[in-house]
Amino acid sequence: MEKTTIYRKPMGVNLFEEELTVEALSAMGNPLERLSKKVDFEMFRPILEDTLLTKDVKSAAGRKPIDVVLMFKVIFLQRYYGLGDHQIQYQIIDRTSFRQFLGIHTVDEVPDEKTVWACKNRLFDKFRSCLNSLGLSFNECKIIDATFVEAPRQHNTHEENKQIKEGNGSSLWQAEDGNSEKEKKRKAHKRAHKDIDARWTKNRGENHYGYKDHVKADKKTKLIEKYHTTDASVHDSNVIEPLIDEQDKGQDLWLDAGYVGKEDVVTKCGMKPVICEKGYRNNPLTDEQKKEQP
Repeated sequence: MEKTTIYRKPMGVNLFEEELTVEALSAMGNPLERLSKKVDFEMFRPILEDTLLTKDVKSAAGRKPIDVVLMFKVIFLQRYYGLGDHQIQYQIIDRTSFRQFLGIHTVDEVPDEKTVWACKNRLFDKFRSCLNSLGLSFNECKIIDATFVEAPRQHNTHEENKQIKEGNGSSLWQAEDGNSEKEKKRKAHKRAHKDIDARWTKNRGENHYGYKDHVKADKKTKLIEKYHTTDASVHDSNVIEPLIDEQDKGQDLWLDAGYVGKEDVVTKCGMKPVICEKGYRNNPLTDEQKKEQP
């Protein structure tokens, strides 16, 4: 005997579900739909193809590359919504509005996180080359600094956090023999939402969870020339050498007070350390000291 209920029954599969979803998003005010109408991303195609496509292809065999404008729009979504490489892949699969914006209709068309990472790096290298060709890298003085990139805070058990810290996070939330299909899907869904590379740290009494972007910039133009990413627990002063290049030798390197005690590392790399002074409560920097800061 069928059990009666006071609630609505779930509706069956609708062949027009995707079209109905798109219409519903549009009616609610889909910002990506409005953006697509305002911005013609095709204007970027010539420079993107010049940068990302391999010129000397000996054979037409093999898998064709993903459209360069599509990849550029993926990177735009990352920046707009603050998503990492892994999360952008997951969110494109999960969100109808993302797929509509990109013109993607099947999961097989979604670029994986490694493809996204490689694309961003090639674009950054091209940007750096353009700066050099235009004479915008003055090679007089450099600045190195770091900033926190917050990640969604995880709700893990003590044992799960212990395994993550020990570098065994990839073994967590894996399907096991004997698990039902429902349990396998649950674990896969949970694993997709877990960030096992982010770390906790404390700075000036505030807790931060996520990553750090360490950058080297030209002191005059403030344009970023090189970057290095670590988890948030890595101290700024431990990421000096990876940022310094051969052409930087002999120049001044401006650093904030967090790099005090690392002058020998800068000197070893052939640069001259300039540590900025730091103000304290009831003893702020003078106007003259502020003028000397970069």
